[in-house]
Amino acid sequence: MIIVGGEALVDLVPDRAGGYLPIPGGSPANTAVGLGRLGTPTALLARLADDRLGALLRAHLETSNVDLRYVAASTAPTTLAVVDVDQHGVADYSFYIDGCADGGWQVADLPTGLPPDAALHVGGSFALAVEPMAAAFETLLSREHPHRVITFDPNIRPNLIDDDTSARARLRRWLGMIDVVKLSADDLRWIAPDRALSDVVGEWHERGVVLVVVTRGAEGVYASGPTGHIELPGLSVDVVDTVGAGDAFMAGLLAAFDRNDLLTRTNLTTVTHTELTDTVAYAQRVAAITCTRPGADSPWFDELLPDEVRCATS
Repeated sequence: MIIVGGEALVDLVPDRAGGYLPIPGGSPANTAVGLGRLGTPTALLARLADDRLGALLRAHLETSNVDLRYVAASTAPTTLAVVDVDQHGVADYSFYIDGCADGGWQVADLPTGLPPDAALHVGGSFALAVEPMAAAFETLLSREHPHRVITFDPNIRPNLIDDDTSARARLRRWLGMIDVVKLSADDLRWIAPDRALSDVVGEWHERGVVLVVVTRGAEGVYASGPTGHIELPGLSVDVVDTVGAGDAFMAGLLAAFDRNDLLTRTNLTTVTHTELTDTVAYAQRVAAITCTRPGADSPWFDELLPDEVRCATS
């Protein structure tokens, strides 16, 4: 099982009539949905409001096979993100957190224990930047690091970060407790401006990160592991928008690792060049499908099957 921790919110997405549609979102919630749809046992560790939008989130998660046993109920309203999509399909977000479910995180909301064979994935948009959530998740990482593989997507949202220096310092602490990092080229530019990719990746490996994966949009993906680095070209697709693409990639990456029994510390340190290449290629396909349809609508497992297999089993 993979436990996914972080925010779960509702995106208000512009519609053609000039209003907004409420769409379930939040990077960690999107990743959990992606994993559930790909057939990977997954549970979400989040705070969900007891309101109509919270019910929308719960239904979306449950119909995508996400276990909600680690969800903490909140009496505050659902966290909101107002989405603006530009002419190239790239999304920008304005967040409403104070007084909402994700603004009330406390250490007491963390489960007392997690299954011994589960991996933990943390999404960083809120967890890295928003107090008191950041303090709660640092406690979680410190507590769980000795017991399981931990993966991380910083998913930097500069408009959420009040103190760049403190956020970068927190990230450096977290890197010592994390086994796999997936980030975008934009994340990397914020985290380590004006530094060469190879220098940053080398430093993170020295801190204990086993695998570093950097998505670069149309330019493809860079990944560095125990046997060196790989670079895969981008996939050519008709992009509707990029909402949820990074989360879909993360879900594909984790699903492939889990399917091949690689989410243990021993197995991660022996990942071969071929295994890393195949895993990243699978994650690219998951993200590419998501980009061809509006919103964070990640694919189901059978959509990744070859056409001849899908037709034979349908």
